[in-house]
Amino acid sequence: MSDDRLIVALDVPNALAGLELAGRIGDAVSFYKIGLGMLTGGGLALANELKGEHGKRIFLDMKLFDIGATVEAAVRGLAQFDLDFLTVHGDPHVVRAACEGRGGKEMKILAVTILTSLDRSDLDASLIKPGDLQEIVLERAAIAFAAGADGVIASPQEAPLIRALPEAEGRLIVTPGVRPANAALGDQKRVTTPAEAIAGGADHIVVGRPVWQAENPRAAAEAILHELLSPQARQPNR
Repeated sequence: MSDDRLIVALDVPNALAGLELAGRIGDAVSFYKIGLGMLTGGGLALANELKGEHGKRIFLDMKLFDIGATVEAAVRGLAQFDLDFLTVHGDPHVVRAACEGRGGKEMKILAVTILTSLDRSDLDASLIKPGDLQEIVLERAAIAFAAGADGVIASPQEAPLIRALPEAEGRLIVTPGVRPANAALGDQKRVTTPAEAIAGGADHIVVGRPVWQAENPRAAAEAILHELLSPQARQPNR
């Protein structure tokens, strides 16, 4: 049986490859992420097919950022696709506009805090204010929640700190940067294992390459699902 705490990232070139991968995984996975890289490769069509014909949940990872009116219009259009999650950058004007554009749809607006591929040196190069990276993540999470975000995207290393925020009550924490034991880190810098991420307060984990690069993607996904059911994945308050 699938467990929607695992979201598999379909970071493949186009919709045909994504559909083929989802077919190989079968009913082991119920939740998929479609990112910006597949947008010109039929990503929205794939989202529609997986959702409408295969009953999968869909996380559209667009990380939208623009002036409020543009974000609102973009989200209004995307909300018509009956998606489950949509990402925007965590700046308060962006979050507010996204929530307005969603209207009455149930699509969850998730705010990006700091990308999990970045560290302090990357923030320095981008002229982001000085300070501890985790503190900046916490500040951005609290601001995004105050602006109406249904949840945040954050490194699993920051998930326990965000979960402890009073503003995080009833909100979602979704963690990319998750790698099973012995998996290559790739371009991620702030990572942990699936069990550690869930135990630390994450509601969902996003895993890409360790699944779609595996010789047997279904078996790779099932191994992660098995880890999510282990005692190591239990949250202290559950």
